[in-house]
Amino acid sequence: MRQSFPATRDIVLIGGGHTHALFLRRWGMDPLAGARLTLINPGPTAPYTGMLPGFVAGHYDRVTLDIDLVRLARFAGARLILGRATGIDRDAQEVLVDDSILGDRRIGYDAASLDIGIHSEMPAIPGFSNHAVAAKPLERFAEAWSCFRRSGDPEAGMAVIGGGVGGCELAMAMSHGMGGAPVTLIEAGQVLSGLGRRARDRLRDELRRNRVELIEGAEVAEIRDGAVHLRNGRTIRAGFVTGAAGARPHDWLGGTGLDLVEGFVAVGPTLQSSDPAIFAAGDCAHLRHAPRPKAGVFAVRQAPVLHHNLRAWASGGTMKSYRPQRDYLKLISTGRKSAVADKFGLALRGRTLWRLKDRIDRKFMAKLDDLPRMPQPALPRQHATGLDRQTRQVPCGGCGAKVGRATLGSALAGLLTSHRDDVETGHGDDAAILKIGTARLVVTVDHLRAFTEDPAVMARIAALHALGDCLAMGAVPQAFLPALTLPRLSPELEARTLSEIMSALAAVAEDVGAEIVGGHTSTGPELQIGLTVTGLLERAPKLLSGAQPGDRIVVTKPLGTGVVLAGEMALDARGPEVAGALRHMSVRNAIDLEGAHAATDVTGFGLAGHLMGICEASHLSAELQLGAIPLLPGAARLLAMGTRSTLHEANRVVADRMDLPDTDLIDILFDPQTAGGYLLAVPEHMPLPEGATEVGRFGTGDPFIRVR
Repeated sequence: MRQSFPATRDIVLIGGGHTHALFLRRWGMDPLAGARLTLINPGPTAPYTGMLPGFVAGHYDRVTLDIDLVRLARFAGARLILGRATGIDRDAQEVLVDDSILGDRRIGYDAASLDIGIHSEMPAIPGFSNHAVAAKPLERFAEAWSCFRRSGDPEAGMAVIGGGVGGCELAMAMSHGMGGAPVTLIEAGQVLSGLGRRARDRLRDELRRNRVELIEGAEVAEIRDGAVHLRNGRTIRAGFVTGAAGARPHDWLGGTGLDLVEGFVAVGPTLQSSDPAIFAAGDCAHLRHAPRPKAGVFAVRQAPVLHHNLRAWASGGTMKSYRPQRDYLKLISTGRKSAVADKFGLALRGRTLWRLKDRIDRKFMAKLDDLPRMPQPALPRQHATGLDRQTRQVPCGGCGAKVGRATLGSALAGLLTSHRDDVETGHGDDAAILKIGTARLVVTVDHLRAFTEDPAVMARIAALHALGDCLAMGAVPQAFLPALTLPRLSPELEARTLSEIMSALAAVAEDVGAEIVGGHTSTGPELQIGLTVTGLLERAPKLLSGAQPGDRIVVTKPLGTGVVLAGEMALDARGPEVAGALRHMSVRNAIDLEGAHAATDVTGFGLAGHLMGICEASHLSAELQLGAIPLLPGAARLLAMGTRSTLHEANRVVADRMDLPDTDLIDILFDPQTAGGYLLAVPEHMPLPEGATEVGRFGTGDPFIRVR
């Protein structure tokens, strides 16, 4: 989130293909001062096509197949928008995105690059969308194949539509992955027509060895559940059907107004399209100056040229030309750990070639996985005592950047108690309650240091986080007053950023029936978002002091945002783990608190700190069942690695009044949560709210927490 220089240009990468993945690594090693980089991709990872047949055959696991775009974006200092691009408004210079968290949004650009790949959907075949899965995009295929491998019946048969190199590789891999089960390969023309004769003959031999039946010169008429029907009247039993026939461009490219060739974006030697501000690379691009087949080798070699040219475009430099090689070594896996090589009409096969392919693929993935860690600035030779302890870890964002409970409590203890009759509760509870005539107004404020480069997602999470105290007291939200610190930006980027933030805040306000009634902005070294929230109390408030002996301790969201965000900053968290944490933080607490004796939201002090707050106010003890506490994916793994939020140590002070087992998992109790769920005291006779989890009980005695 810290920037050394104001950002003046927006560069947007659309799609997480191989070219863009390599671009991100290069950018992280040498970013362009003043350029703000954004990546838009539907998911936090992108499968590597070269290892897909090995995954299908069972030689690689699912994690090995994935390029982690979250880690690459963090390394590059780029924001990652988890959404699917649906169009480009070139007049407004905006990318239209279906965001998985925020819904429809527009992302402004000064320069954009497309690397969205291709697909092999076959909508013209009746029944394909319901009873088959396309080999591309790979994410959906990989999930479908994993499910079939776990619970599918090999005897039900398998079928591949499309007899090119990709289809043949998949057919052999599917047979091997299911223990030698037969596969039917259906091709409208001749199988492997794009290869030389020698390579084609060797691969036909391999197909027979793998029990792959070839049906050539046949068209598919229809796919039904469990069967593929051909136009010649033949029916093929198949419990798993995939389509791998040809490369199809994504339909939405047709609405961009760019010059297309058979639906693919036409580019010249500089990889620029007919719109000089829009570049394209990988399979979605057509090289007008040197047409080539769709192959990953070209995408990989386009990366340095694209990196140079986007930098040149943003800085006024000279561009380079991309000149693809005429031929390349094709290494085609054959199901088992063997491969066929084809280049210049020559063909070889054997296990040595598979080892070569495996080494090339692993080297490519290692380049994108083994990211250099950015070292902490060296301390001066002479420095104040304790400075080394304060600089061991990059400060966390979100609630991990807050002041600890003990320090805050000590500071507030010196405040004079108000004697005003219109102040019903002050700083001791989640929010203040003010009396205004016959009405009671809840007032609370919260402020977050950014932990994601996406200002709109950050705004939504900050709004939900600030709402937590208001909602936990049972108030109806009334008004938002945002206080924003924007990083230094050019006036154009400042306007774009502020628009994204306010749109996200307005959506949350509308969702809860509140209004934005003012606010304040300033600029600083990083993005920070604060909100004052007011709400109206229409019934008795839920106070910390309301818990009773025997009440169940209930939580409504999993724990782990602090440790996952700390892991993401250290490049230790995995992309899906970070995406999961962001999704959980972006979900509003919408549980009805009617019937609960006490309520609070779990935020910066962690579960233990907020539970102790209820115990102190209600003069009770508590017992927690550690194994019952729901965790975010990745939280336990990161705790075992030693990852902790920067607020963790301060939160652990409460352990002096706890009985704790000896396990790393205990530290989840001190993990600061951002936009966390409710912590409730629920009477035994009351049904638990949907999605809530019982994790312990309140008991009599002095404030003390026993963990079992």
